[in-house]
Amino acid sequence: MTNATTATTPSADPTSRAQGYRGIIPPVITPRTASGIVDAEALRRVVAHQLAGGVDGLFALGSSGEVPYLTQQERELVVTTIVDEAAGRVPVLVGANEQTTPRVVAEAERLAGLGIDGLVVTSPFYALSDQAEVATHFRAVKDRIGLPVFAYDVPVRTHLKLGLDVIVQLAEDGVIAGLKDSSGDDVAFRQVLLATAHLPQFRVFTGHEVVVDGALLGGAHGAVPGLGNVDPAGYARLFAAAQAGDWTAAKAEQDRLAQLFRIVEVTEPGISAGAAGLGAFKTALQLLGIIESNRMSEPMRSLGAAETDRIRGILHGADLL
Repeated sequence: MTNATTATTPSADPTSRAQGYRGIIPPVITPRTASGIVDAEALRRVVAHQLAGGVDGLFALGSSGEVPYLTQQERELVVTTIVDEAAGRVPVLVGANEQTTPRVVAEAERLAGLGIDGLVVTSPFYALSDQAEVATHFRAVKDRIGLPVFAYDVPVRTHLKLGLDVIVQLAEDGVIAGLKDSSGDDVAFRQVLLATAHLPQFRVFTGHEVVVDGALLGGAHGAVPGLGNVDPAGYARLFAAAQAGDWTAAKAEQDRLAQLFRIVEVTEPGISAGAAGLGAFKTALQLLGIIESNRMSEPMRSLGAAETDRIRGILHGADLL
C-alpha cells in the first residue's frame, strides 16, 4: 500500500493514493466490554496488534466490525479510535454501507471528515435494485465524495452479486478504485482479475481467509481476511512470500492459517453464522490477552466456556499460545 506520508497528506490526490493500495488489510473487529459498551482501549490494542503484525492497511466498519449493529455514535467512536491509533502508519478504509444511495452518501460525507483514506461501499440492500441502479449508485457516491471508493461485493448480505460488466465499466471510468470480493465465487473472482488486467491502477482484494495464496497467484493485489485480526503476522508472511514468488512458503503459511480458521467451527448448536465466526475471532483475541471480553453485539450470543476451550486448543496447534 501507500506509505504513511502519501496516505495521510491532505493535498495528495485521493485517486493516486488508492493506486498504491495492496497487501493485507484486516477488517477490524469491534470489541465490547462485558457490559456491552464499545471498548475503545481494547480496540486500540487490536489495532496495535495488527500493526505489529505487519499489515498494510486497516478496514473499519466492515462485516467483521459488526457495523450493522453499531449506532451512529459507536461508528464514529470506532473510526476515530482506529484513525488515531494508526497515526498515519497505514491507510484506513471505512465502510459506508446503508440501504439506499442517499443514506450511503450521507454516511460517507459524515465519515469522510474523520481523517480516513478511502471508502468501502456495497450495493444498496433492502431496496430491490438491478445492475443498472447499482452502477448509478456507485457513480452518485463517487460524485459526492472526494475519496477513493472501493466496491464491496458481499451478496450473502446484500442479496445481489455485482455484475462483471458493471465492475469493469466502473473501474474503467475511474468510479471505483478497487474491489473487495467476499462473494465466495472463485470463478467470478478470476474473471474480474482477467477483465481488469488492463487497468494497472485498479486493485482487487479477496475477502477469503483460506485461499489467499491462490488469489494472489491469480493476480489479486491483497486480502481482507477477518482472521487477520487474530494472526496478522501470518497473513503478512503469506503476502511477503507470494510477492517474492516463493509459493511453497506461501502455501505452507496458508495451510497453517486454514487450520487456524477452524476456530469458526467450534460452536455449539443454536448460534448464528455471524456470531460463530466473529465470536471465534473475539474469543481468540481474548485468549491472546488483547481484548478483555468476547461480548457480541445484541442479539448475537457470545461464545461460552466449552467453545473457548476448543479455540484454545486450535490456537496452541497454530503456535499462537
